[in-house]
Amino acid sequence: NKPPYNTGAFRFELTFSPQHPLAPPRATLRTSIYHPGVDLTGCVCQPLTSAQHWVPTTRATQVLQDLLLLLDNPDPQRVLRQDLAHELQHQPEVFWLRAEEHTRCHAETRPKSPAP
Repeated sequence: NKPPYNTGAFRFELTFSPQHPLAPPRATLRTSIYHPGVDLTGCVCQPLTSAQHWVPTTRATQVLQDLLLLLDNPDPQRVLRQDLAHELQHQPEVFWLRAEEHTRCHAETRPKSPAP
């Protein structure tokens, strides 16, 4: 919802184990993104779906909302790429420019909203 990521679309894969809902789903970002909370393989730092925080009553929509919140608001406590977290903290203008360029080059085209 927020720049620079709102200029593109990002594809997620939510994988549910046979033990679901007792075991959490695994979220993987299939679109490359310049973000400290997502590693180069698409793994997402999401405490909500970690074994120690998972609650079987958590719904898939809550998992997706948490992912969107992470993307919109990079959190220094939810980091998988220390280099990007460091850049965001110490050179935010550089980080946001690189994130914008990466989004332009790698994100998918956002679907058009239907006319009212």
